[in-house]
Amino acid sequence: MAMHKNPAGGAAAAEAATGAVGSDDYALSRVPRDKRLGFWTMLLQWLAQSGSISQFTLGATIGVGMTFGDAFLAFTLGAVILEVVIFAIGLAGMREGLATPLLTRWAGFGRNGSALVSLVISVSLVGWFGVQNTIFGDSVSALVGGPSWLWCTAAGVAITVLVIFGFKYMAVFAKIVTPLFFAMVAWSVTDALSDHSFSELIHSPAPGETIPLAVAATAIAGGFMTGAIVSPEMTRYNRKGSHVFLQSASSMILSEYIVGLTGVLLGHLVGSGQVSQIVLSTSGVFGVLVVLMSTAKINDWNLYGSSLGVVNFFQVVFGKRVHRGAVTIVLGIAGTLLSAVGIMTHFTDFLSVLGVAIPPVGGIIVAEYWVVRRMRAPLDATRDAETLPATSPTWVPMSLVIWAAAFCVGKFYDGGIPALNSLLTAFVLYCVLGLAGWIRTYGTTALDDTDEPTPAATGTATVGAP
Repeated sequence: MAMHKNPAGGAAAAEAATGAVGSDDYALSRVPRDKRLGFWTMLLQWLAQSGSISQFTLGATIGVGMTFGDAFLAFTLGAVILEVVIFAIGLAGMREGLATPLLTRWAGFGRNGSALVSLVISVSLVGWFGVQNTIFGDSVSALVGGPSWLWCTAAGVAITVLVIFGFKYMAVFAKIVTPLFFAMVAWSVTDALSDHSFSELIHSPAPGETIPLAVAATAIAGGFMTGAIVSPEMTRYNRKGSHVFLQSASSMILSEYIVGLTGVLLGHLVGSGQVSQIVLSTSGVFGVLVVLMSTAKINDWNLYGSSLGVVNFFQVVFGKRVHRGAVTIVLGIAGTLLSAVGIMTHFTDFLSVLGVAIPPVGGIIVAEYWVVRRMRAPLDATRDAETLPATSPTWVPMSLVIWAAAFCVGKFYDGGIPALNSLLTAFVLYCVLGLAGWIRTYGTTALDDTDEPTPAATGTATVGAP
């Protein structure tokens, strides 16, 4: 099989050719083994995703409509769903050194299908970028004054500048921000709860209208499901599979059981989901600065993942390699504008749709990579050489049909947890049809942008056939 040049050299050549600012960060290549990072550096990156004002807000919103015990069950269901998805997909990303958009070319979707996946995920992540910015802007505006849009703009600019320079600087930033954020939050929350009985708060009834378990679990799992699907963006820098599990599990424990359930207690305390002022009010200017940095630490991954998706989308659709740093600037401006005009007003609808639209992608990736395992053969052949396969399937139409069917199950079937329903539907359908030989790839496309698609030897190739 033909192999391409060293991926590190390819990335460097792309940067030199474009002259763009920032780092391309192996956007269209494998991350070399000698560029992977150690356990503690990566752990801080994972833990940095656990702490945000929005997670406290989500916990408080759920707490208003649920008892503590029911909320605990909802967070447990959400955490288990997320961890299974993160580990299954993240381990594939670690093994291959590939981000999700590129991985999907050989994991269920083919080259053209990967462009659609990239577009959907990129739009979702830019939306989350706006949501996080809006939460920050509203919180700081209420605390220290000034228009919310101004604070949204300040945060958006700061995050964009950070992400332009890539993973290396994001990792350094996580080492600074993560300990400061959790120390500040512990101080604020302890102060807020010090005059109240923990036992009474835990056993108190829900102060608002009841939220069904399925709705709460969907909000929890769906709220980070896009993050789970794009976990290879982070895990491709891991050295071992055990690190992926330990780091992601630690992040789930901190995010759901500590941050989320603390938000539930705060929701019971104030009878409202608007608890950000509690987290910020006892910390003064220092607290505002730390929350700004923590917002950046969450949002840098939203922007980073979105930029990788857009780079893959442009290469597939337009045959052009665009520099990730330049893409980051455009997306950062777009996300900042979304936050300034108030995307948070659609927060509930956004979570609801996200909770059922994204999981099928993960189900298909996991089914193909770990069960059917026929499209991934070129990855196996080139993994040790740290190169990419010379070709990829052009289309896998049945994967798009499965994606649509799984979304409909999650969206319109009333039983169970929609996010889990859609994910499992996609996983089961792909496994059954793939192993039966009913999923076929159509055409073969060379990796190089300048090469034209060429037909497969027989016109089609069967996925899962003997």
